[in-house]
Amino acid sequence: MAYVERSIEVKCDPCEAYKLASDMASYPQFMPDVQSVEIVKRADHMTVTDWVTEIDGTEIIWTEEDHFDDENLVINYRLIDGDLDKFEGQWIFASSEDGCKITLTVDFDFGIPELIHLIGGVLEIKVGENSDMMLNSIKTRIEGQAK
Repeated sequence: MAYVERSIEVKCDPCEAYKLASDMASYPQFMPDVQSVEIVKRADHMTVTDWVTEIDGTEIIWTEEDHFDDENLVINYRLIDGDLDKFEGQWIFASSEDGCKITLTVDFDFGIPELIHLIGGVLEIKVGENSDMMLNSIKTRIEGQAK
């Protein structure tokens, strides 16, 4: 198992960043690695989404369940179908001196111990790079609109 946590400061109200991150179906419009996000099910403060991403030319497909805590500005997500044994985490939006601190956590397990021993460090780097891309894309989308 591996855990990645990344944060970024964005010049905006935390509610604005939370609202953008909650609209996962829009991610392909401004996140280069995200090819598609389809909402399969929507209920009160919850969605089930199908994802297609591409990392270094490899297509990765999964389904996740997303829970939205509008009061605390937190999105919890977890894998419900896909190639991984575990893929879950949080988006956290908090007030900061510059406006908003966004933290993205990813807790994952590929379920193949031999694979982790061989390329585990590379996988953590790739998940970290992908997390940075998502955070930077949200920052650019928000701060670019403000100009």
